[in-house]
This record gives sequence, structure tokens and C-alpha cells, in this order.
Amino acid sequence: MLSKYQYQVLVCSGAGCVSSNCSDVKDAIVDEIKKNDLQEQVIVYETGCMGTCAVGPVVLILPERIFYTELTPEIARDVIRNHIIHNKILTEHTFYDHSLNKHIPNIDDIDFFKEQVKIALRNCGAMDYSSLEAYIARDGYLAAAKAITEKTQKEVIEEVKKSGLKGRGGAGFPTGVKWESGYLAESDQKFILCNADEGDPGAFMDRSIIEGDPHTVIEGMMIGGYAIGANMGYVYVRAEYPIAVERLTAAIEEARKNGLLGCKLFGSDFSFDLEIRIGAGAFVCGEETALMSSIEGKRGEPKQKPPLPFQKGLFGKPTIINNVETFAAISSILLKGGEWYAGIGTGNSKGTKVYALAGDVVNAGIIEVPIGKPLGDILFNIGGGMKDKKKFKAAQIGGPSGGCITQDNLNVSTDYESITKLGAIMGSGGLIGMNEDTCMVDTARYFMDFIQDESCGKCTACRVGTKRMLEILERITRGEGEEGDIELLEELGETIKDTAMCGLGQSAPNPILSTIRYFRHEFEEHIKNKYCRAGVCSELFISPCENTCPANVNVPGYLSLIAAGRFVDAYHLIKQENPFPAVCGRICTRPCEMKCRRGTTDEAIAIADLKRFVADYAHKNEAPYKNDVVFPKNGKSVAVIGAGASGLTCAYYLVRIGYAVDVYEIQPVAGGVLAFGIPEYRLPKKVLAHEIELIEQAGVNIKLNTEIGKDIDFKKLKMKYDSIYIATGTQFPQKVNIPGEDLPGVIHGLDFLKDVNLGREVKLGKAVAVIGGGNTAIDSARTALRLGAEKVLILYRRTIDAMPASEYEIHEAVCEGIDIIELTAPVKFIEGKDGNIDRIECVKMRLGEFDKSGRRKSVPIEGSNFYLEVDTVIPAVSQYSDLPFIHKDEINVTSWGTFVVDDDTLMTTMEGVFAGGDVTRGPDTVIQAIADGKKAAISIDKYLGGKGILNKGNPIDIPDIFDQDELVAHKRFPQEMLNEEDRKHSFDEVVLGFHKLNAMAEAMRCLHCDRR
Repeated sequence: MLSKYQYQVLVCSGAGCVSSNCSDVKDAIVDEIKKNDLQEQVIVYETGCMGTCAVGPVVLILPERIFYTELTPEIARDVIRNHIIHNKILTEHTFYDHSLNKHIPNIDDIDFFKEQVKIALRNCGAMDYSSLEAYIARDGYLAAAKAITEKTQKEVIEEVKKSGLKGRGGAGFPTGVKWESGYLAESDQKFILCNADEGDPGAFMDRSIIEGDPHTVIEGMMIGGYAIGANMGYVYVRAEYPIAVERLTAAIEEARKNGLLGCKLFGSDFSFDLEIRIGAGAFVCGEETALMSSIEGKRGEPKQKPPLPFQKGLFGKPTIINNVETFAAISSILLKGGEWYAGIGTGNSKGTKVYALAGDVVNAGIIEVPIGKPLGDILFNIGGGMKDKKKFKAAQIGGPSGGCITQDNLNVSTDYESITKLGAIMGSGGLIGMNEDTCMVDTARYFMDFIQDESCGKCTACRVGTKRMLEILERITRGEGEEGDIELLEELGETIKDTAMCGLGQSAPNPILSTIRYFRHEFEEHIKNKYCRAGVCSELFISPCENTCPANVNVPGYLSLIAAGRFVDAYHLIKQENPFPAVCGRICTRPCEMKCRRGTTDEAIAIADLKRFVADYAHKNEAPYKNDVVFPKNGKSVAVIGAGASGLTCAYYLVRIGYAVDVYEIQPVAGGVLAFGIPEYRLPKKVLAHEIELIEQAGVNIKLNTEIGKDIDFKKLKMKYDSIYIATGTQFPQKVNIPGEDLPGVIHGLDFLKDVNLGREVKLGKAVAVIGGGNTAIDSARTALRLGAEKVLILYRRTIDAMPASEYEIHEAVCEGIDIIELTAPVKFIEGKDGNIDRIECVKMRLGEFDKSGRRKSVPIEGSNFYLEVDTVIPAVSQYSDLPFIHKDEINVTSWGTFVVDDDTLMTTMEGVFAGGDVTRGPDTVIQAIADGKKAAISIDKYLGGKGILNKGNPIDIPDIFDQDELVAHKRFPQEMLNEEDRKHSFDEVVLGFHKLNAMAEAMRCLHCDRR
């Protein structure tokens, strides 16, 4: 029938697309076809879910298999006119791959579909869900006919046992063994039930199968009924699934009408019929004994087992219960054989698994993959990774009874055994991807709230135990957590697991125990520090931006002051928490902007740029700060080693509370990496020098050109001062350790930038290759361009989107003409005739397994070596610390050479010696170094007998901003920028900042999340 049409237009009518008004899209397509008199050439029909719920409504056009997404009626009409009438594919309306940054028209070329193996979902999205003829044309009911007419009951069961199919409802019990138990049970009547209750938040696997392929469930139940000797079956489905109920009801009626349900099926003596029972949506009715009670018309409560359902189940008769996905696989197993099915999956877990991908993944939807597929491949290859380039944090698998899997385990095989070892369960297939903005304490609270609300209350362990656990979790998220709460949660959880009556109660504590196991530090932060790193538990902070700023700058406060035109007050408010506003306004990595809620509407507020604006304004219009609070000297002294951001911050806050502070710096200038590691086009020297001068004016004494261990002995320093803070940073470049690294013409990034910034002579060739993907690599490349290099390349072993450098800096580098060659690694530096570097031997890379950071490892492609001709190579891969003034046996250090410090106080293992910044963390951000300096000042003051209260100055009155206008989308206001051509040939600052009026307008875009 379909072969007579030139085109088939398949409109997805899964619940996701229905909610996106796919019916309007279909009506528009049908109307456009009629308008152009194309009814004889084009057939339009509705299918079940195609899988890509995130981009609905979607349409697939055959025979070209072009996949159109996010359609409106207007776009759909345009597609028909162009694709079918003019034979032109509208690529801009086809599927967009966010990882490749391009449209992919053909469905067979899309990773989301390519990596799937569809058995249970084989017909969903591929045929008219309402047509029995379409189902039969795809071998529908052939397996049932063969089983009933050609096989004995035992032979059917043996085939299912041979397949290794396990129940897909969560427990993973072998289906063939369960059916055999039902077959062996003696009774005048038996029942087979389909559990389609599916109450897990974020799960929609069973619903999608019933909506898209109802006959496959009927056929699977028919075969199961024949195998165990049951003549009656029930499908238990929740009332919240009206579309599934409607379509399954119609399919059952059609099957009856055509003799596929009822008496003497396929000319045999076997009779079988089906009925639907609609539940009220109680989660506990997913438990088999509660489900049967509900079907019987009783209260849906679980019962003690034994007897098991195959012994005494529905109406006291032997009963076998499987879920929708299990039945959906049966006909394929009977048609193709158990061995075929067993050839898919892993050793102990056979076949495929359907997952409902939800949460923060790009490609949310319904998928089916071979069991054992690595979790990372599911989330990143099929799911497309995290939205908005956020970092992956964890995946919740198994629903409210499951657990979380962290980035450390992205390579885990998704089979029953491997998942269980990690403290989770496969469950029915709910898979929720969570990004860095997810608070794991709040996630635990959410699932416990769900479980507690859904508890039937029959047993004390579940009824009372979950209530107590929820109360503790709610206290913690409100900032009222107490020492011992974590241990109490663990004790309650283990008790409930051991004493609850049913499987749902026994697994209720799983999400909490799992989050404590992997994210205990977040629970501790909530309890000890009243800090929610994800910015979710709103009672613990002023606003998400302030909470994310390591220095805890009151961002909404200074934005209100800017909007009111009080720029100097805004500057002083910032400086209460950060003595480097002008520096951070230019080079901060802007974590605050990543959490800005305005970004969900249009663009995040330009928080850092506004900080820079008020700092520049205050410096230009500087007057003595008359209201400053000055503490008298307390007679105690502190030495700070390293005049970088962390050291100077610590010194600044200590002198303000009465300490005498000397800062020792080995270099001829203060500022550390700020002075010699950041090019002047990003951070002008005079800006840094001015902020350091203000710190000196506060009373900090900086001693330049002084090396500890050479000019002054460290032991003498300890004797001279009451306490010491070490903030020497990571001042040495890491080598790439490949042949030829010592050749003339190879200069490491940090050394290169230091020489340029300190005015030393730097010999640079015409063709420069930079190796690395961080900010040092980008800075080195852009600096080389400004020094006259004609061609500058950056070689990076991963893809551009995985580069750790600032996205803005990467963009600027590309705009300036720097080529970034991704998935490329150097193998060897080759010497030329003059003895200098002449060429680089490189190898192409591919992305392999995930590493501990959640990024894919880069793996060399054998035989892909090639050469690049260069005059200069700048390796800029990382930095490390070296502390020659302290013997390694005197103090604990990590394998990276960084200090081991107490997390709460930053004290090292040497009494009275504190450390912070990069020397404890490895290469990190300036704002984090500043935060460490401030934290160290508090700890040192407490160590020396103080209260740990910093002198930040007098409070600044912040105006209330009440904007009653409707929120209208408006992107950032523009800043003045240096001309693109001019910037390539000078070290003049590129970003020139806001005009006063634009700064005020930008500040007024703030949504003021600080208001409660």
C-alpha cells in the first residue's frame, strides 16, 4: 500500500510532541499537500515517539530519510513546498548536532540514532501506531502464530530462557525462569499481568512503547499467556497516561475484531483475552503485590511474601507479572531466536535496554542501546552531553530506588551487575543526567520527599523512617544541619533497608546513601560551612552569583549601586571582599556569570565587566577614603612568601586588623603571575601596579628581589615571625617530555610570557606553534602574533570545545587569525640544519574513554603522523611548584609538589605555617587565590589568638531596586573595543570597557535574585 506513494511523511505523535502541538503541524502538512494536489504522491501518518523529545515536533520524510525538528505549522508548510515540490532540503530546519555545531539532515547520520539498537522500540517512530495492517506488515503477530501453532509451552519458555532476557521492570529476574515457575504452578486458572504503572520521576519508557507500538505489548502478553497457560491478561496503567490508555484500548479492540484476541487463536485451542486496569497513580502500585491488590479493587498496598505471585497471585491464582519493555522484546526473540538476542549485551546481561534520557542532557528523549554500553557513551554520544557546556556531575539511574553514578565512573558498563556494584540499580530505565548546577543534597531531599509522599504507610520502617530522613535533609538544605546528621541518615537508611516490608521501602534510602557515598563533601559543606556549591539551597546565600564567587563579593549589591549611579560606593563594596577589583574585572574566569539566572532569559549580566568599570571609575576619580576603619597595631607579625594575588590579599587583610606584615618576592616586581604571566593587552601593568600600591598604602611591606632559602633562611624566618603564609604559586612550566624539547627555538609558555612582560629579549620566528589549550597557551599565541609572528598555530590534543581556556579568549584568538588545530599532539621536535627547531612531527588523535575529570581521553591514531614546519615552539601545558627552601621531609606535599593543607584552616603540616593559592591547588584561578588569601588571614588571626573577624570597613547602604516592569529579553549592552586590525600589532588593551550610561543600563538588567 505504501509503495504507491512517492513520499511518506511520518509525524511523531509521542506524548512529548503532542505537548508541543504536533497535531497542528500535521494539519498544516495535510492542508499544504491538499492545496498542491499531492494526495496521490504523498501519504502522511502519525507514529509513536521517534526518541528526540527535546526537539519536537519532529517529522521524518521518506524515502530520503530527512529528519526535520522543532517544526511549527508555518515551517512545516515551507518544508512541504521546498522538499516535496521543489526537491530542496531545508537544512536549517533539520536536526542540529550541538557537539559538531552543524545541522545533520539524514537521520542515519545522527549519532543519537546511529548508536542505538532497537528491539523493544523497533516500530516506535517507524509506522502508523494505530494501524494493525502496518504492524502485521512488519511481522506483527507472526511470532505469536508460530509459538501457538508450532511450539509447545516448554519450547517457548526454553527459547526465552536461552535469550537470557531479564525482567526490565527493575529487579532483573530472568524472564524464562519466571515463566517456567508460572507454567509449573497447578491451577484451573492463571493470569499474566503487564506492569505499565511506571511511577519514577523522569521515566517514560513504558508509556512510549504503548503509545507507539501497542500491538507489540499485546503480542508479547499473548505469547506469555500461552507459555504459562493463562487465558486472561491485565495491563495495569496509571491514569496519568491518557494517550497510552486510549491507544492501547483501540489496539485491543482492533485485535479482538480481527480474531487476534479471544477464542481459538490462529486455529488452535488456545484462548486469550486482555483488559486494561487504570490505577490512580500511586507509586507503590508498581510493587507487584500492591498492583494485584489494586486490580482486585482493594487498597494498593504491598503484602508479605511468600507466597510469591506465581504461587498465589491475582484473585488467589498463579500470576506472572512483567513490565512493558519485557513483553515488547518477546516477539523478536521468538522470531529470531534466543541465541540471536543473547548475542547482544554482556556475559550476564543480555539484549538491549530502553532508557528515558532526562535532566540536563542536550538530547533528552527515549533511547534503546545494547546492555553494557558505557554510561559516558550514552550520555555524551547519544545524549549529546550537558546543555549550555556545563560540566557533568552525576547521573541518577534507577529512579527513586536507584543511585547516582559520578564522572569517575563514566566508563562503567551499564549492565545489572556493574551498576549494582556502584550502589545504584538499573531500575526500569530512568536515566537523569545532572550538571554542575545540581545540588546533591537537594537531590537527595527531592527523592526522599517523593518516596515519603508515596509511602503507603503500612510498615513503620518506611512510614516513619523516611519521614525522619526527610526532616533531616530539609534541615540541612535550610542551613540548620548539625554534626552527626550524616551518620544519622546512614543509620536510618540501613535500618529501613533491612526492615521495610516491600521492595520499594527497602530501596527507598538508596538515593540518599548513594549521594552520601559519592558527595559526602557536599553534605559536610552544607552542615559545617552553610555553603551550597551548586547555588540551589537559597537560604544559604544572598544570590547564586555571590554564592559562586570564591571571594563572596556581594554582586547584587554593587549592581544596585551602579544602577543608582553610585560608582565609587560600588567599588568600595567590592573591595570589602576583594582587594583586586580592577584586575579581576579584566581577567576573572567569571564563575558568577555561569550561575547568573538572567542567562536563562537572554545573556548573563556582564558582572566582571561592571566590576572593571567601577574600579576604573574609582581610580580615575580617586579621593581619600575618609570613612575607613583603622585597627591599632597588635604587636604581632606575619611573613608572606610570594607577592601574587593570594599573598597580597592575605597581607592586606592582616594589616587591616593590626598585624605587621612583610611580603617576600623573588621577582623584581610584585604581582606574581599577574605581573609576568598575563599579557598587557589583557591586564595593563599600570592597572596592576596601582592596586598593589593601594595595598602598600594600607601598610603592607613588600620586599622584592628576595629569595627565601638564599637571601633569607626559612628557619630564621620562622623564628622572626609569629606565623607564615606561603603563596608562591606554580611558577615553573611543565615539560611535555618529548624528544627535541631542549632545542633552541623551544621556549615554554610561562617563561615566554615572563620574558615579554619583564622586557627581556625574546627571539621569535615567523612560524610559531603553541602546544596546549589553557589560558597560558592562548596568551602565548596572541602575544607571539603581536611580536610579529606571521603564522601562529595552536595544537591541542582534544577538541576545541574541551579547551580549558576562557571561551572569550579562544574566540578572540580565532578572530585575530590564529589557527587552532584540534585533535593533534606533538610527537617529536626536529632539528634543522642551523641547529634550531625546524619541524614538529605530530600525530592525529581521536577521543577515547572518559578520564577522572569527565573529559574524554585523547588516543593517538596509528599511522596518522604528519609534519609542521615552524621556527618557534611554545609548549604551554601546565605549571608546577618547587619549594627549595623547605625540605620534603619537614612538611607534607602531594605527588604534584603542592602543599598538603587543612581544608578548613589552610595550615600545612608544619605548625604556624599556612599556604594557599596555586601552591596548594595546582594551577587555578586568580579569584580562587584571592579567596584563599582571605581565608588564610582569618585562620592566621585565630591561630594567633584573634577572633578571625576581618576589618572590611564600614557597611555601605545599598538601595532597594524595585522594577515592576515586565521582564523583556535584552542582550548585554556593548563595550568599547580596540579595532581588530590594530590589536594584532600592539599590546594596547583590547577591551576598553563600558560607557557610564551603558554600565548603568547593564546593571539594571539584573533580576535581583537576592530579593526573597
